[in-house]
Amino acid sequence: MYQLDDTDRRILLELDADPRMTVLMLASRTGLARGTVQARLERYRTEGLLRLASTLVPPSALGHALDATVAAELDQHSLDEAIEGLKKIPEVLECHAPAGSTDLIVRVVARDPDDLYRVAEEIRLCPGILRTSTSVYLREVIGYRVRPLLREGLRGGTPTSSRSGVQRRHSTF
Repeated sequence: MYQLDDTDRRILLELDADPRMTVLMLASRTGLARGTVQARLERYRTEGLLRLASTLVPPSALGHALDATVAAELDQHSLDEAIEGLKKIPEVLECHAPAGSTDLIVRVVARDPDDLYRVAEEIRLCPGILRTSTSVYLREVIGYRVRPLLREGLRGGTPTSSRSGVQRRHSTF
């Protein structure tokens, strides 16, 4: 796994603010040579470090105002088949295999409650899925963010104490 250094963090912080920023603008904002920025961007691409910019489109803009999680219990011998089935459902945004009693956590979107019922049924009917449980998100209180993590690793940040007494770097955004 590629380890980020301060140069990477500076570039990624700027890209987080504006994912469509040009190489020339990135070089100017970070004070780095254009060739350095270009080489790092190519490394991020080959290492799979950057998400596609299209994932930043809110599903509500596409008519999918309802956000939910579907927890799935699996026949353990059918994991690959279940995942292949989930990949075919367009409303499935992401899927994780957590530790604990739940086998898969599937984040989905839907147009309305009836559509969510349809999506949850499609998931339940995937090969290898034995049972599901659906939870609807009422609202987003903290969105997807990496800015604090990127800033935390920059050298020269201001350490602050957390409630547990562990030293952390202070970040603002």
